Amino acid sequence: MTRILADLPEDDVKWLDAQAAELGKSRAQLLREAVSAYRSEAPKDWLDIGFGAWKDRTDVGDSVDWQRRERASWTRPWDDDYEAVKAEFPDLFDEEDDRQRQIYINMLAGQYPAPKKPSSQ
Repeated sequence: MTRILADLPEDDVKWLDAQAAELGKSRAQLLREAVSAYRSEAPKDWLDIGFGAWKDRTDVGDSVDWQRRERASWTRPWDDDYEAVKAEFPDLFDEEDDRQRQIYINMLAGQYPAPKKPSSQ
């Protein structure tokens, strides 16, 4: 084992000594454990870690189709692609979505809420 010399602020040394006493360990042991924990938490190459994470999933079927459907479920009645997405995934939409879509179209046309009739005095 290699011995090292490190400079620490006095407050950190006091805290380290208090932790060591509380845990019944030496200052050196706590430092070794801290370095070991830090190494295990060190950033890893996230691409290598995540690559293939879904390869054994059987509950989603084709992953591209699943992803397209998930994204389609985010479509709202006021989205420009509402009609196209609804045509592809009709089961994701209901009568209330269509009602909201019509309100949106009416709003764009200046028809909603219904224009107020001028009052005659």
